[in-house]
Amino acid sequence: MKKLFSIIIVLAALCTMAQESTSTKTILLEQLKSTHNVKNWFVPVNTAVEGLTAEQAAWKDKGNHSVGQLAYHIWFWNERQLNNFKDTKNAAFSGNNEETFDKFDQKQWNDVLKKLDQVLTDIEKWVEGASDEQLKKHAGTIANISAHNAYHTGQIVSVRKAQGSWDAEKGVK
Repeated sequence: MKKLFSIIIVLAALCTMAQESTSTKTILLEQLKSTHNVKNWFVPVNTAVEGLTAEQAAWKDKGNHSVGQLAYHIWFWNERQLNNFKDTKNAAFSGNNEETFDKFDQKQWNDVLKKLDQVLTDIEKWVEGASDEQLKKHAGTIANISAHNAYHTGQIVSVRKAQGSWDAEKGVK
């Protein structure tokens, strides 16, 4: 009986450990997807940029960034973080954050949309396949990626509202 009780205790401990690592991964993936393409408490970036023409994406209001600039900025930083996760060298960067907005050109709008969707998908896939050790090392960064993406997606919706191109049926009235 003592042996059975010991086995039950060990199994319960293993289940708890498995749930903890699974729940961390699950939470991080949920956050990433809610800022990418799964509508939850707020509008994800794919919905926020959906249906915009290149001209609309380049539009600015009162010195704020355009939707295109914001999307480029989100892509830029997500790409660098994904490379960091994969231990892949990033392209040279001066460190001037304004450059991550100013490199957008409306001719590249469709490419930016594709690259943004792809890098967000790739980060999700990386998290899905990450070991517990990798998740532990990068969990804070992954959570910050989600917060950063949500912040700038909110800006995208605000720009679209000011522009008159936002459809309130997509989630924000």
